Amino acid sequence: MMRSNILAIAAIFLAACGSEAPKPEAPFQEVFRLALETAKPGDVITVPEGTFSFDRSLTLSTDGVTIRGAGMGKSVLSFADQLAGAEGLLVNASDFTIEDLAIEDAKGDALKINEGRNIVIRRVRTEWTAGPSTDNGAYGIYPVQTENVLVEGCIAIGASDAGIYVGQSRQVIVRNSVAKLNVAGIEIENTIGADVYDNVATENTGGILVFNMPGLPQLGHSTRVYNNQVNSNNTPNFAAAGTAVAGVPTGTGVIINSNDRVEIFNNEIRDNDTANIIISSFFSADYNERDAVPTFDPYPEEIYIYDNKMSGAGSKGGKDYLEQIRIAVFGEAGMLPDMMWDGIVNPEREGGPQICVSNGDALLLNVDAANAFANPSTDMSSHQCTLEKLPAIELAGI
Repeated sequence: MMRSNILAIAAIFLAACGSEAPKPEAPFQEVFRLALETAKPGDVITVPEGTFSFDRSLTLSTDGVTIRGAGMGKSVLSFADQLAGAEGLLVNASDFTIEDLAIEDAKGDALKINEGRNIVIRRVRTEWTAGPSTDNGAYGIYPVQTENVLVEGCIAIGASDAGIYVGQSRQVIVRNSVAKLNVAGIEIENTIGADVYDNVATENTGGILVFNMPGLPQLGHSTRVYNNQVNSNNTPNFAAAGTAVAGVPTGTGVIINSNDRVEIFNNEIRDNDTANIIISSFFSADYNERDAVPTFDPYPEEIYIYDNKMSGAGSKGGKDYLEQIRIAVFGEAGMLPDMMWDGIVNPEREGGPQICVSNGDALLLNVDAANAFANPSTDMSSHQCTLEKLPAIELAGI
């Protein structure tokens, strides 16, 4: 039978003889930590209204548990005084739901869910309340090595890497969420099968990222990015030096790096100072080549961009070399086009790069990175193609 931990009402502990006065109620923080540590499958752990301060990480390792608050503006787990632990809340479990609460000011990642299946993250806010800073934790909402994952109705603010990050996972939906003032708003990395839709990514350094990185257990592919609002992602990059997102140009809407089978369609992408869409290979990113491994595919291929509304990009390059290209190709007062591609192609692939664009008069600038930017071009002839569309992601049992 399902049992429920209703933590809004603390237990009263009576003396053994029954004649002594009851002991004081335990603080909610102690009751909550104990509930996580002793949880059984089927438990619903309730977080009441209020702000509750923790000085070390919380951990849940039991399958089939729900953590439920009274609302992301009402039930707040604060880690502003955290002294120990790499996360705010770490979950090593499957069949897990967390909803209607906030996690603030974690020293490391706010909410990390590791190696679980059937994960629901609904109406959760993660935030670093002092604003963008390299000292903020890396990730807000962070499911990694997971499967069958739904992130919906969430808000992620201030992460020094990615606000909403799904990595090394399978079958993922991120929808109806807001990511702002992060380095990367929403990032899908080394993940197979993801739909990212009906989100708002604004005031980040880069809005929505679809990446593959070397040295990880799987290569990602098959991501659809659609019906999103991706605008004004012009916050200066505040990532820690040496991290992958430290190379994201300030002012980027959507970035595809070293990933295959990606569709970008029906989005509103505007007012991102460098470009509304950037497509790049591993070789033009700010990583060390020694990090590559022989099995890693560094080339973005089978990219299909269509039916987006794009405007207001390209007023300045977010990297020195991009600014130099802007001035050299388009003039001092000129604008970079909506889309840019590093131009580095797989020498073993026949038939061109398979970056297909059907997006009105929007142009894709090949910056010719392979030849030290010698001949940037907006020739669209090789990009006038179509690709088979990807199927929608379906989450079994969610």
